[in-house]
Amino acid sequence: MLKIRGLHSSYGRIEALHGIDLDVPEGQVVSLIGANGAGKTTLLMTICGEPRATAGEIIFDGQDITNLPTHMIARMGLAHSPEGRRIFGFMTVLENLQMGAIVTDPKYFDEDLERMLTLFPRLKERLNQRGGTLSGGEQQMLAIARAMMSRPRLLLLDEPSLGLAPLVAKQLFANIAEINASDAMTILLVEQNAFQALKLADQAHIIVNGRIELSGTGAELLKDPAVRDAYLEGARPKAGATQ
Repeated sequence: MLKIRGLHSSYGRIEALHGIDLDVPEGQVVSLIGANGAGKTTLLMTICGEPRATAGEIIFDGQDITNLPTHMIARMGLAHSPEGRRIFGFMTVLENLQMGAIVTDPKYFDEDLERMLTLFPRLKERLNQRGGTLSGGEQQMLAIARAMMSRPRLLLLDEPSLGLAPLVAKQLFANIAEINASDAMTILLVEQNAFQALKLADQAHIIVNGRIELSGTGAELLKDPAVRDAYLEGARPKAGATQ
């Protein structure tokens, strides 16, 4: 569904991505992990058109979107739930969801709203509450639900568990797995919780200094000693350790 070849992206004179090659097959969860500043968020933003790619190509569903404006990319069925949630704090939950649906046919709104409120029942309880007054976990649910209201074919998720309590994050990962399974949603996931990102992933990639350094299935990277040492130590107890 998504094919990226030789992608370069810069902030002014500083190049952040150095020739990224990446495939996201339809219906799969593809996870991208790496240290802070490695280029994960820049990659998702470049896919969406801001910043603009300086070289290479981005092909979505067979069409070159490398130089398309962001609003046209959204209308093609690509949605982005950004790092830091970025909901509309002075709008209600319902108004935020209406904003997400603005690129789709209004006839689907009631159906999609019901689906999101079933998936995230806390949002149903907060429907007329301002987004800025929600808890961090509720805001993240809203950010994902808002993106889903555009009826995307590809969902980009940037650090969905960032800043969340462990139990809230666990529920959110379960929601993401359900979205992928029940909606056959293709997902490109950037996530600082490497264990959960790899556990969810069909395919996974490690990005280092703007380059893809290692790729494989999620299961393969979970077992890789180098990956465990660099990204997973402390996330899960070692074999034989007391809990």
